[in-house]
Amino acid sequence: MTASQHMVQANGIRFRAMVDGPPHADMFILLHGFPEGAESWMRQVDSLAKAGSLAVAPDLRGYGLTDAPEGTESYAIGHLVDDVAALIKTFGRESAHVAGHDWGAVIAWFFAARHPEMTKTLTALSVGHPAAVAEAAREDQDQRERSRYIDLFLMEGKAEEVLAVDDYRRLRSMYAIGPNPEAVPRSVVDHFTRSLARPGRLTAALNYYRANMGAGGEAWARMANIGPIKTPTVLLWGDQDPALGRRGAETTSSHVEGDYRLEVLEGAGHWLQFERPDEVSRALAAAAT
Repeated sequence: MTASQHMVQANGIRFRAMVDGPPHADMFILLHGFPEGAESWMRQVDSLAKAGSLAVAPDLRGYGLTDAPEGTESYAIGHLVDDVAALIKTFGRESAHVAGHDWGAVIAWFFAARHPEMTKTLTALSVGHPAAVAEAAREDQDQRERSRYIDLFLMEGKAEEVLAVDDYRRLRSMYAIGPNPEAVPRSVVDHFTRSLARPGRLTAALNYYRANMGAGGEAWARMANIGPIKTPTVLLWGDQDPALGRRGAETTSSHVEGDYRLEVLEGAGHWLQFERPDEVSRALAAAAT
């Protein structure tokens, strides 16, 4: 099977999505992170489709061929959650299996908290429950150190300058951080970089941080009060993730009231869909059974 490209209207903006699988099957919506795009899920879209599910991986607002609304507040978490709800309904569903990585995981956690009736299952990659990560960022020196990069991303203009210098060298280097530096193919890195190099697009991506996060130990504080999750949930976390430490992953269980499992991928870093595609695909397939 080969994913098709769809342009759809949802929540007042136009989204581009990779779509594959039987049109009337159970739907998975797959939410990417920073600094990526729908292609971060290409292996899982194919796997889910072959297993008989409808897989939908959108470019989130500000990314790829999806519209990029102006203004920092256009990227506040409420708008991002509303996007997911609207996309599910655009594909004719009242609910879906929801999965997310990095910022996509943050959105997925919030979506499950605010729309449990629309969330069949939740699969979060790399990022634990926001309240658990907020507590870790506040109290755990290891997580504070891992979160320092956020301080740069909050600096309007400065972050864009640093990431763009020398043909986006530092942006490109992000995909190689961690124990498996070759995991994200060069062609995919080039695609993501070209997309973010378009006018205003890097700022749009950074606005996810600026609209929702703070500096220092309070980086995650604004996202701490989302409440417990009642949806069946799996967290996949690489124990060599340079950005998200062990404490946030291990304390997530106290914020999930539904069935919950933490799956630690030993030796894996942050880019789990590329580093451990088979394990990610198996976790998603298990959610549908």
